[in-house]
Amino acid sequence: MKDLKYLAALTIPLSALISINTGGIWSYFTPVYAFVLIPVLEVLLPLDIQNFDQKTKEKRAVKKIFDWMLYANLPIVYGLLIYFLWSFSQTTYAFYEIIGLMLSLGIVLGTNGINVGHELGHRYGSNDRYLGKLLLLPSLYMHFYIEHNFGHHVNAATKEDPATARYNQSVYSFWITSVSRQLVKAWKIQLKLLRSADRSFFSFKNDMFWYAVLQLSYLILIFALFGLPTLMFALGAAVVGFLLLETVNYIEHYGLLRQKKPSGRYERVKEIHSWNSNHILGRIILYELTRHSDHHYISSKKYQVLDCHEDSPQMPFGYPTSMVLSLLPPLWFKIMNKRIPSSMKPV
Repeated sequence: MKDLKYLAALTIPLSALISINTGGIWSYFTPVYAFVLIPVLEVLLPLDIQNFDQKTKEKRAVKKIFDWMLYANLPIVYGLLIYFLWSFSQTTYAFYEIIGLMLSLGIVLGTNGINVGHELGHRYGSNDRYLGKLLLLPSLYMHFYIEHNFGHHVNAATKEDPATARYNQSVYSFWITSVSRQLVKAWKIQLKLLRSADRSFFSFKNDMFWYAVLQLSYLILIFALFGLPTLMFALGAAVVGFLLLETVNYIEHYGLLRQKKPSGRYERVKEIHSWNSNHILGRIILYELTRHSDHHYISSKKYQVLDCHEDSPQMPFGYPTSMVLSLLPPLWFKIMNKRIPSSMKPV
C-alpha cells in the first residue's frame, strides 16, 4: 500500500474538479489547497530523510505500478482540460471566477502535466517520452523537452543555463529571462542537432518545428470548437502552467554555481548543485521532484528510487511553501542567501 502513496498527486486535479463544479469563491480551491493547505501540513509533518537500500531500489525501479501512476495523469489532465474548456464555453462566469478557474487549471497543467512530462522525458523508452511531450502540450512548453534534456542537464548551476537563477535575482526577473532564453536555446540545440546529422530545417527530425505545428493546431482546434473567449482562457491557463514550472526552476538552483577548472571547463554536476527538500507532502505530490539534487546527480534514476544526500543544500521549507516565499523577493533573499555556500556567492 505504501507504493500507492503517489496517488496523492491526483488530489490536485481533484481539487480543480471541485473548483469548477462548485464555482464562486470555490473557484480558488486549487491554489488555496496547493499553496496554503499543503504548506501548513508540511510544517506540521516530520521530514522524511529515508533512503532505500540497494536491494529495495532494484525492486522498486522495475515495479510497473510506479510507471502506471505516471501514465494515469495523461487521461486525467486531458479529460480535465476538455471539461474545463467545455464548461467555460457553456457557462457565464464572473471575472473573479474566471481568474480562479484559470489558476486552478494552470496548476494542474504545471504539476500533473509538465512535472510528470519532465519525469517521463528522462526515460529511455520512446513511448514514455512521447507521453511526456503530450503532457507538455497544453502548457505550450514542448520545447522544454529539448532544452531541459540537452541544455539544462549539461549547464545546470552555471551562468550559461537559463534555468539557473542568479544570486539576488528575483523570481519575476527570472520568469522573463528563463522563458525567453530557454526557447532560444531550444532552437539553437535543435539546429545544432540537425547540422550534426546533416539534415535540413524541414526534416522530419526537426522536433522544434513539429512542436510549433502541434501547439498551433491545438490552439486552432480550441478556437474552432469553443470560440475566442475559451481560447484566451486556455492561453491563460497555459501561462500559469509554465510559470509554475519556472518558479520551480527558480527555487531548485537559486544562487548555486559550479566552479570552473583551470582548463576552463566546469566541474561535473554534483549533489551540491541543486536544492533538496525532504518535506513529505511535496515529495509525494510532485513525484519526488523535491529530491532534485539526486535527480541531477544521476538523471536517469526513476522518481521512486531518488536519494537524499546529506551534503546537498537543504531547503528550510517544502517546494510549495518555497514557491510562495519566492514571490516575496526580500523575504526569499533573507532566508535563502545565508544558506548558499560562500564559495558559490559572487565576489
